[in-house]
Amino acid sequence: MLYELEDTLKAEELFAGWNETLIISCLQKVMGKIYVTDPENPQAALAYVGCFGFYAGTPDRELVMNKPEGFVIMIPQDDAWARFIEECYPSAEKVTRYAIKKDTVFDPVRLQSNLKMLPDRYELKRIDADIYDQCTENPATADFVSAFESKEKYLQIGRGMVITKDGQIVSGASSYTRYKEGIEIEVDTIKSERRKHLATIACSALILNCLEEGLYPSWDAQNIHSVHLAEKLGYELDHKYTAYEVYG
Repeated sequence: MLYELEDTLKAEELFAGWNETLIISCLQKVMGKIYVTDPENPQAALAYVGCFGFYAGTPDRELVMNKPEGFVIMIPQDDAWARFIEECYPSAEKVTRYAIKKDTVFDPVRLQSNLKMLPDRYELKRIDADIYDQCTENPATADFVSAFESKEKYLQIGRGMVITKDGQIVSGASSYTRYKEGIEIEVDTIKSERRKHLATIACSALILNCLEEGLYPSWDAQNIHSVHLAEKLGYELDHKYTAYEVYG
């Protein structure tokens, strides 16, 4: 049986050394949850937020089998956890993701210059109450805000910028998740508007906003294209890692 861990400090040591802000969000109880099979003395734990699940400690088949509903990106702490995931979900898609270093020193002048690339007829806007509603109306932009439990929660602790064309959102960068010291960036551009530097512009604006507030804008790359975009903004690749995409 799975339990939501109320005292997340009990699981802190299980995730020690795993420099991932989504885990921090769960441990800090800002967003997400920590699940265990033994709430008194947990030897294994699942940190779950958005659609990401991080499995740590002594591999526990029960924890893997009782996954959250729907699509989950499962990230194992080690090979033993990976074997459990493969055994329990043979149809899972094994993918490579790219961790980005968390100590980036940004160049505000360079980021500010990126904003000048905004084409005519396009507008750069902060995600406010109205833009939030617009984000939820389109699957292509829903992930900008979907991990937050409510609109009120996003407007309170979320941060985001979008680019609109003729009143429609065509690109954006937002806090997929939030932890006390910063955010984890989610970025996307609709297919018909790609290769216009829109993602670079939106990310630059969001990073500048974070720097003004003293927040760190963390980045984790789904693919090599995301790595290249991150590098344009001043980030550096740390390492590759394995994840499993599990549907249904």
